[in-house]
Amino acid sequence: MTSRRFFLISGVAIAAAAAFRGFRPEAIAAETFEVTKTDAEWKASLTAEQYQILRHEDTERPFTSALNTEKRKGTFHCAGCDLPVYSSETKYDSGTGWPSFWESLPNAVGKREDTSLFMTRTECHCSRCGGHLGHIFDDGPQPTGMRHCINGMAMTFTPASAA
Repeated sequence: MTSRRFFLISGVAIAAAAAFRGFRPEAIAAETFEVTKTDAEWKASLTAEQYQILRHEDTERPFTSALNTEKRKGTFHCAGCDLPVYSSETKYDSGTGWPSFWESLPNAVGKREDTSLFMTRTECHCSRCGGHLGHIFDDGPQPTGMRHCINGMAMTFTPASAA
């Protein structure tokens, strides 16, 4: 006999499977990057939140990153390897709750298809260490029309020098 409990458990199982579908360590492992570390080395060099985001493609809660409201001129770097990935000149407030940019720095970001959560998106990662940064959408401002929706925990910020 089919019960409400069966449907509840089935629903939870389907949701869990969909969530874990996005966890693709083999996708990162299939590519070769200039900066490579063992899992233990990544855990030792990152905070727990950074590790989950950069190495396991997690997402921080919206409106929780201090970098979302960062307004100074400067450069945003990958928190995993310190590669400059975004300029403050391309940052804008998308209203989504994550730092958003209309363009990355040249050769700083790699892309791959992400089919998790029952949709197809463009995932972006650091081109030097493969760390997951966020996703790219085609609903951004001109001149590119793109929105790089980036986890603030995946980056650090270096203000421009006052020279």
